[in-house]
Amino acid sequence: MNWDLLTVALLAGAANWLFRVVPTLARTDRFAPGGLLERFLAATGPAAIATLFVAAILPALTPDLLRLAPVIGGTLAVLGVWLARRSVVLATLAGAVTHGAAVWLLS
Repeated sequence: MNWDLLTVALLAGAANWLFRVVPTLARTDRFAPGGLLERFLAATGPAAIATLFVAAILPALTPDLLRLAPVIGGTLAVLGVWLARRSVVLATLAGAVTHGAAVWLLS
């Protein structure tokens, strides 16, 4: 077992959990509209996505470009579909299908 990877996974999981739980426990009706705390809580969604992305990508990073192709393809598909359609669902599906197809083609 790789303890470094386990530590990163646990830290990423804890941060993701906190990003999801803090806004639900906070009483947002008491915040000033457009205030610092409201903006912070609005940023927790993208921060949680970034946390999960980093935790998912770290084990796949390698100098071998062929092994990295599914990750690059999936990431580009997510970004491309999201920019074109502004749909998280379609972007996620496109990334998953692209990543899966690249793994299948390369194996």
